[in-house]
Amino acid sequence: MSLPDFLIAGVPKAGTTALHAALVGHPELFLPSVKEPKFFLSDGPPPTIGGPGDVQTYQEHIWRQDEYEALFDPAPDGALLGEATPFYLYDLKAHERIAKLTPDAKLIILLRDPVDRAHSNWTHLWVAGLEEKADFLEACHAEQERKVAHWADFWHYIGLGLYGEQLQHLYQHFPREQVLLLRYRDLKDEPARTLDRVCSFLGVRTGVLTAIPKENVNRHFVEDTAVNQVLRGLLRAGGTFGHHFPVPLRLAARGPLLTLLHRKRGNRPVTTPEERAALLPYFAEDIALLQEVTGERYDDWLSLDRHAKAR
Repeated sequence: MSLPDFLIAGVPKAGTTALHAALVGHPELFLPSVKEPKFFLSDGPPPTIGGPGDVQTYQEHIWRQDEYEALFDPAPDGALLGEATPFYLYDLKAHERIAKLTPDAKLIILLRDPVDRAHSNWTHLWVAGLEEKADFLEACHAEQERKVAHWADFWHYIGLGLYGEQLQHLYQHFPREQVLLLRYRDLKDEPARTLDRVCSFLGVRTGVLTAIPKENVNRHFVEDTAVNQVLRGLLRAGGTFGHHFPVPLRLAARGPLLTLLHRKRGNRPVTTPEERAALLPYFAEDIALLQEVTGERYDDWLSLDRHAKAR
């Protein structure tokens, strides 16, 4: 069987794409060209309902084991096999599926200040034209309603940031020596040192990888104007009904709309102290649990100053 030796298992909007891109360059590692195969997120076919764009994403899931194993067929002899699906940490049932099929797999977890992570998550969907809430806090407060409507995990802005309860569950299925916890800020500020930590954890040569490729960087600034409201409405409609059409047709229709939506470039919005103050109560108890579970300090995440160090 060709199954992964390691997984980049979390979390979304915390540098997983960049880490994946960096590790591809190590000669002793193999990661398939398909990022986020999402194999361990279901026991069978993925759902057929969800929020805007969800069903198209579900159609991309590689859920059959033979197709999943085939992703690793091109690997050179002796290479360690890995893949990156940052929702594995959040999906508690995925912990059990991974432990059952690949109990010796090593798991790499990137953690990011949960408020900043949520804001980046909202910005991603807003820039894509899928998020209808122009106000970040309103979008967060819509989370429970969206869960009831079976929207995909990527819409769970708050839930995805409850790392304490997620890691507590993960450690019930994997020994701590098989889990490497990293901070998003470390990957960004000290890439060579952080990549060496990853390589040492995986048991491959250090000093090979020294930089993080510029991946997943989007500098488009999308204002909440009347024109953009129409464009986002069309993109959401496409996200809701587009799965009924062939992929080339979907892309051909979506491309011009995104070009118009992204016609302005500039600095993307950042989390404000007021937004942090409003959301921190959702995370404070879990941050305390995270510190208890990991034995590491994360209380800097409780600061209202988003420029606090070590974030």
